[in-house]
Amino acid sequence: MTQSAASAATSSTPTAPRHVVAVIGGATAGAEVAGRLAQRGVVVIVFEQNPRPYGKIEDGLPRWHRELRRKEYETIAEKLGTPGVHFVPLTRIGRDVDFEELVRGWGLSAVVLANGAWRDRPLPLEGVDRYVGRGLVYQNPFIVWFNHATEKGYTGPRFETPDGALVVGGGLASIDVVKVLQLENVRAALAKRGIEIPLIELEVKGVPKALSAHHLGYEDLGLRGCTLFYRRRVEDMPLVEAPEGADAARVAKVELARRRVLEKAIEKYRFQMEALCMPDGLLVEDDRLVGLRFRRTRFESGKLVATDETFERRGPVVISSIGSIPEPIPGIPTKGELFAFSDWETGRLPGHPTVFSVGNVVTGKGNIVASRKHAARVSETAIERFLGLGPEGHEGEAALLGPASAAAREAADRVHDAIHAGPPIPPEKVQAILARVQGRQAKVGYPGNLEAWLKKVTPPDLE
Repeated sequence: MTQSAASAATSSTPTAPRHVVAVIGGATAGAEVAGRLAQRGVVVIVFEQNPRPYGKIEDGLPRWHRELRRKEYETIAEKLGTPGVHFVPLTRIGRDVDFEELVRGWGLSAVVLANGAWRDRPLPLEGVDRYVGRGLVYQNPFIVWFNHATEKGYTGPRFETPDGALVVGGGLASIDVVKVLQLENVRAALAKRGIEIPLIELEVKGVPKALSAHHLGYEDLGLRGCTLFYRRRVEDMPLVEAPEGADAARVAKVELARRRVLEKAIEKYRFQMEALCMPDGLLVEDDRLVGLRFRRTRFESGKLVATDETFERRGPVVISSIGSIPEPIPGIPTKGELFAFSDWETGRLPGHPTVFSVGNVVTGKGNIVASRKHAARVSETAIERFLGLGPEGHEGEAALLGPASAAAREAADRVHDAIHAGPPIPPEKVQAILARVQGRQAKVGYPGNLEAWLKKVTPPDLE
């Protein structure tokens, strides 16, 4: 059961020197690191930018994963309720707490970045972002809307799911996007016929099976369907991971598995796919994006190259789903779109010997599977279950979460070993740090009790 942060604070009031670690981000990776360090006697401060510490589980994982959400919510809350963990919600590093001041001025033993990848990688076409909201949509806000739009307190942007949308991408998150589009449009077409099917039921059964129960085929609905555009081959889609050092035979099996996963998804949700093409230009009318020009690609000597052949595709909206990257934080050096880590295995930053990183902030990926497999692999069967393609639907999908838990535990062990190479912090300085924490908690209205706080900030339909 979730323990109160108040009792945790009391039980960890320092009477002897202790190590103190700040964890930035309280979701998948952050909660794992925090709980493990606290179990080993470390005082842990978890800064979370949102009211609830569920990250991509809540805002990036489509809402049909009900059982997976519930289990992960419980796991995160349990780990953050470990005695010695001090939760600080509604606090963004770089905005509410200065990063350099936290690292160098608070007197901490270490800082762990577990803040994930929340920003969409820009679609690589000059001037494209001027059409955001005018024909261009990015994946992250689109899925947040899909998950939360029916909540009473939702105030974020709202989107439509027009038939014939164009989706640019190729990973698991892209499959989520096309599923949202197809499911919503099939439901709307059926509703016009007086047939109401709950979204969750339609997602589990799949479009053909759900329609056949009403003696209908997909072609009877008059839908064009959305199209997914991918710059590489279908066999290159990052749907199933190849083990490091895999030989040619193993790689061939993985490529076949990727094709099978995609084919099952297309069969079940009836979207279209165009591979070996990349966005090359904008189609604009009346200051609105109405489509894209694509350039065909091919492989030459193992390298992807652009050809001279182009084609145009028009659609009511273009959704970019080409990956997620970390939000920039003042004080953290960057290289391109990612943080400039000097050691990518441990997420170390140059000039910051007490800073570590784990999860999507290192991998630069924004889907839940990637978060749970930093230094891990996911099997074809698990991926199919995650996508709802297996014979049991989503049954057993929680198995996907195990590998990244192990990766986060390894990260916690590295931090523990590193900080114990130095002296612990004297009790009076630990108390001073915790006083700063309590000041921030009071400012955001956090009562010191994690269970009570989560009840307060959880909408009824998400409990």
